Amino acid sequence: MDTKRSVFAELNERSRDIFTKIVDAYVETGEPIGSRSLSKRLATNLSPATIRNVMADLEEWGLLYAPHTSAGRLPTDAGLRMFVDGMLELGNLSDNDRKDLQSRIAGTGKSIESVLEQATSTLSGLSRCAGIVLAPKTDSALKHIEFVHLGPGRALVVLVTADGIVENRLIEVPTDLPASSFVEATNYLNAKLAGRSISEARLELQRELAENRAQIDSLSARLVQDGLATWAGGGTKSTLIVRGQANLLDDVSALADLERVRALFSALETGELMVKVLDMADVAEGVRIYIGADNELFNLSGCSLVVAPYHSGNNKLVGAIGVIGPTRMNYARIIPMVDYTSKLIGKVLS
Repeated sequence: MDTKRSVFAELNERSRDIFTKIVDAYVETGEPIGSRSLSKRLATNLSPATIRNVMADLEEWGLLYAPHTSAGRLPTDAGLRMFVDGMLELGNLSDNDRKDLQSRIAGTGKSIESVLEQATSTLSGLSRCAGIVLAPKTDSALKHIEFVHLGPGRALVVLVTADGIVENRLIEVPTDLPASSFVEATNYLNAKLAGRSISEARLELQRELAENRAQIDSLSARLVQDGLATWAGGGTKSTLIVRGQANLLDDVSALADLERVRALFSALETGELMVKVLDMADVAEGVRIYIGADNELFNLSGCSLVVAPYHSGNNKLVGAIGVIGPTRMNYARIIPMVDYTSKLIGKVLS
């Protein structure tokens, strides 16, 4: 990082201007740009020869490279990293994007699942990249749990944590289950679980039910067991939601690129990134950006991640949300978009 800062300090106004225009062209087209095309983008009247000299210096510093035998240049991952850290001018989120995010996220209610599903899909659509969100399984202290009869054979289990997070699960129940069983199961679980996490109380409840020491009838006991089973495994397991993976194929132009994207899909589908994303969010303040080969999270060149943590009402870390896309993604637009989305989620949760 010190090397990047020293290079950044050595860049004069002309070099910064030329480098910025090269990055802008890369974001727009993904194609290398040569000195003649670059001269048309500059406000100052510089000759192609002068521009080529500056580009040679930028290449020597590791900020540009020439793909194949092309006379044009592209920014390296290190160059993009330096640009994002020290030269990027963030755009303001448009009113349309802001309203779109507000209406879709705020309008989904307080169920954390529906909020995160909608937030991820909306981010993917607005950014034209893949949206990603990590939602840790609820294992905090519980405030309330309730069974709601929805009709023959169906019930809703509503769980409210001390953090103010609400989770809903649909379960199947016997069609002839009386209304009194729902009330009895609700009262029994609230008496046993209030102030404790599911993982703390689950084994004890199962043992009590198995030994017939529960002060409820057999039908209500069945309901309690089915309700607890909806959070089976509980504890530290997390949910990774990814939407818009197909957007990552838009920039694929070579077999190597296709293999890279396939490897990324595999990592996402198997959940290999969950723990790393959560570890990142646990120490992050605000938006974090991981770029290409500089991106230890993926260890794959050609992709970048813009991600931000979100918190519950008592400022406890809940998870992280972000966007995965090509290294030439529009950082100036996407960074404030991810930041705003994470804050919206925090407001809904609190």
